[in-house]
Amino acid sequence: MSQAKDTLLRLFALLRLIPTEPQRIATPTLLEKLRDKGFSVTLRSIQRDLNRLSIPFSLQCNDSETPFRWSFTRDAPLKLEDMDAPTALALYLSQSHLHSLLPQTVLDQLGPQFRRARNFLGDLGNNGLADWARRVRAIPYGKSLLPAAIAPDVWRQVSAALLERKQMEVTYQSRSKGELKQFRLHPAGLVSRHAISYLLASVDGYSDVRQFALHRIQQVRVLVEPALLHASFDVDDYIATGIFSHRQTENSVELVADVHPQIATLLSETPLSLQQTLSDIPDHTWKRLRAQVSLDRETLWWVFGLNDNIRVHAPQVWVEEIRLRLTTMQDLYREV
Repeated sequence: MSQAKDTLLRLFALLRLIPTEPQRIATPTLLEKLRDKGFSVTLRSIQRDLNRLSIPFSLQCNDSETPFRWSFTRDAPLKLEDMDAPTALALYLSQSHLHSLLPQTVLDQLGPQFRRARNFLGDLGNNGLADWARRVRAIPYGKSLLPAAIAPDVWRQVSAALLERKQMEVTYQSRSKGELKQFRLHPAGLVSRHAISYLLASVDGYSDVRQFALHRIQQVRVLVEPALLHASFDVDDYIATGIFSHRQTENSVELVADVHPQIATLLSETPLSLQQTLSDIPDHTWKRLRAQVSLDRETLWWVFGLNDNIRVHAPQVWVEEIRLRLTTMQDLYREV
């Protein structure tokens, strides 16, 4: 029984090492990897195993070169091969970036995949992709907030209702008033923005789609009644309306501002928009910026973040708000 179990484990490990075409793996490489995993095996036994498994598992052998190389066919009925190097590298590098974007419950579910990626790259030794993973990092721009904590049961129930298109009853904590409210919702979509994830749904009896922050949902119960289909709803179109960027108008405006030389260099390399120009200002080291931008709060917050490295001339509504904000801040920091 023990010998049969060992054989089964060896065959399973062998199948996991075989890639899908057009990638291939040589039999001596399979021998080395199996021995690294602790299996006592010979090259001849591996060749017998491969020939025996080739028909039921749609394995194919490339005998045009020596040693022979094996792979799964593209239409193989069962995919048992281990994680490939590009996938492992992508998962490894994206883990830190996703940490500030996804709820902890989702990260917990992805944990086994992240561990597989780390283990896979660790086993590659001197392989170029493993070295890449040790040398490359992705750093988000600006200050990243920690994701809002979402109760695991809330995430499971909301996900189930969205996938199964079922109505749900939720107890929701209002952000403005801080009080608990009861809603019957028809889910339409889900959006993660910065550190907060939002359920997009309509309240029963209404057709407009609203946003409900998942971390403010205290309780949720999936109902048996089907949700409204929201047949015309498209999440990309919904985002494009500027609902999440606090857009103040449908049309774009021209931002006209004088910017510090360092900011001008940054914008020449990473433009604020596709319609942007930077020109010289007579007798001044600063540059004149002109760019077509959305009249939204995110762009204005970007302007505020530049502090005294920018002077805005237009649009006038932003000029007035900047003046008001400066006066308020001056009062706030004035010594008593």
